[in-house]
Amino acid sequence: MNTVRTTAEERAGARKVAVVTGAGSGIGRAVAVELLTAGWSVALAGRRPEPLAQTAAAAPSGGGTALTVRADVSRPEDVAALFGAVRDRFGRLDLLFNNAGTFGPGGVPVEELPYEAWRHVVDTNLNGAFLCAQAAYRQMKEQDPQGGRIINNGSISAHTPRPHSVAYTATKHALTGLTKSLSLDGRPYGIAVGQIDIGNAATEMTAGMQTGALQANGETAPEPVMDVADVARTVRHMAELPLEANVQFATVMATAMPYVGRG
Repeated sequence: MNTVRTTAEERAGARKVAVVTGAGSGIGRAVAVELLTAGWSVALAGRRPEPLAQTAAAAPSGGGTALTVRADVSRPEDVAALFGAVRDRFGRLDLLFNNAGTFGPGGVPVEELPYEAWRHVVDTNLNGAFLCAQAAYRQMKEQDPQGGRIINNGSISAHTPRPHSVAYTATKHALTGLTKSLSLDGRPYGIAVGQIDIGNAATEMTAGMQTGALQANGETAPEPVMDVADVARTVRHMAELPLEANVQFATVMATAMPYVGRG
């Protein structure tokens, strides 16, 4: 665990506090840096300490405070330790960006997918999202002032699958149900819950799409991508709304990607 850039303002509790899971790369890193730049205090959670430190270092000086916490979101004890560290360090929680996820083995037909691979995707994408949301929910319900916001990272695959993506697609569809249930149950406590569904943001996970991705007709074709910074700005907009307002679902995608009309 490592902390950087502690300020008197943050210690006085003036800054908003966020947890970003999967903060060591890709969308998680972009969102964490966007929030830090805007002055948020951000707990960066991920399985590997080195990329988390790199995310913290990527934010400009003079912004918010970064706390790095090694955590595997599929492990209940890691999630409990993560949110305990946030409570001890910052005293409250205003935002969870539930971002950690994995696609699993790409291009594997359903009849060949090992159960262990299925279980790994479910444990990370769905069980991990639930565990983090549950911990955030408890803290937001109990803190004073009460309330906060949870933003789940869904996907275009929460609506429409790619070929050979049964585990990823199933978990992302389930995440939509999680979002809706949390949104309903959070109303009495000022907990706003929304979901951002992202398509083809330029990250390590989508690096191969510009050279060729399997399409529903069996062909392989290049796909356009968009700047991940545009995703980060959208998450920040959702995060900074007053709790009386909520973006329930937002879709941010490369304009010309094959989603509308996919298949």
